[in-house]
Amino acid sequence: MDPQRRSPSPCSSRPASPRTPPCEMLGSVGIEAVLDQLKIKAMKTGFEFNIMVVGQSGLGKSTMVNTLFKSKVWKPTPPALGGPVPQTLQLHSVTHVIEEKGLKLKLTVTDTPGFGDQINNDKCLRPLDIEFLQRLCRTVNVVPVIARADSLTIEEREAFRRRIQQNLRTHCIDVYPQKCFDEDINDRILNSKIRDRIPFAVVGADREHLVNGRCVLGRKTKWGIVEVENMAHCEFPLLRDLLIRSHLQDLKDITHNVHYENYRVIRLNESHLLPRGPGWVNLAPASPRQLTSPGPVKVCEWTQDDSDDEF
Repeated sequence: MDPQRRSPSPCSSRPASPRTPPCEMLGSVGIEAVLDQLKIKAMKTGFEFNIMVVGQSGLGKSTMVNTLFKSKVWKPTPPALGGPVPQTLQLHSVTHVIEEKGLKLKLTVTDTPGFGDQINNDKCLRPLDIEFLQRLCRTVNVVPVIARADSLTIEEREAFRRRIQQNLRTHCIDVYPQKCFDEDINDRILNSKIRDRIPFAVVGADREHLVNGRCVLGRKTKWGIVEVENMAHCEFPLLRDLLIRSHLQDLKDITHNVHYENYRVIRLNESHLLPRGPGWVNLAPASPRQLTSPGPVKVCEWTQDDSDDEF
């Protein structure tokens, strides 16, 4: 066969058209384009993030939230001058949309006014705090902080941190990031460093001051300026990085995939719609109307019946 008269390749046998790219232009499948699709979707829909701040009045919870997101998310209500501290069990929530570089974050902040205002907290966690944290850590991600850390010396701050860490271990309070969710060695190393610094000693401020020719967020005292973003002054940058830069999506994933799913299992178990298994409890049987009704299922009440009858 004449080597000069070989049959042309499939690519050269067809004339190129605007709708059919040449073979040399065809690349890989392009699975990495999924990342671009996710980015486009995120830019359109944005994200949602919910935070509940708990603590006594006057600790600077509102200021800390405003400092975290560099926005007037929460406006504190000043207490009445000379009057008693208002006692209420009503939670206050506010929703604020923050936009940065075209990306929107729908932030909902819930405050707990008057929490433990009449209880002394000079040394460590109070019984109220312990009971509250033990229940809360099974439902949400808990990140404890030492508020107004500028009122403590470095030595007092470290001693207080060690006492809080000991209290958390003694009373089996599992705070975020939980060890059981460390997926690989890199996560374990990073999260171990974070756990060693919890509770973070933070200072919040919503005013800028001029320090050495530059504007910084800080709290002005008679000794000088306490810079919020200066690690030599406080650990606010660690808290901000944890909540926003490095672990925001992980916080959302654990809330949705772990805490919410556990809540669903408990509620379904209480409604007597799950088959028997680990964690089963004996509840008052639901009526046939409750099991077949298209409306919401009423939660059954606890009983003392230990019968093993199944239905």
